[in-house]
Amino acid sequence: MSDIEIRDDRAAGRLEAFGGDGGGEVVGRIQYFVLEPPARALVPVHTVVEPAHEDRGIAGSLARELYALAAREGVPVAPLCPYVVKWQARHPEEAPAADAELLRAAKAWLAAHPELF
Repeated sequence: MSDIEIRDDRAAGRLEAFGGDGGGEVVGRIQYFVLEPPARALVPVHTVVEPAHEDRGIAGSLARELYALAAREGVPVAPLCPYVVKWQARHPEEAPAADAELLRAAKAWLAAHPELF
């Protein structure tokens, strides 16, 4: 997608897609957290694309960038977001599967912190 810009707002736990119209409007995002124990990982929880921007490949671009970001940082992705789980299954060459123990740890962390998402 050449008409969007994707930015990581680590402090807020959001990977955001901004529209290319110069208005700086957030048109989609992946909410995530950084898991520490048992290993550092990026854990996507929700993917949202604003209704006026659906069917433009924004969610897929966000998922691809999340995995690219993780690769640059040398950490795995432990997806809990249903969209990212499906995207990973369709793109195993770009999105390695997460270790089962890491997924269990991510689910446990999310269950202990439901107020954050």
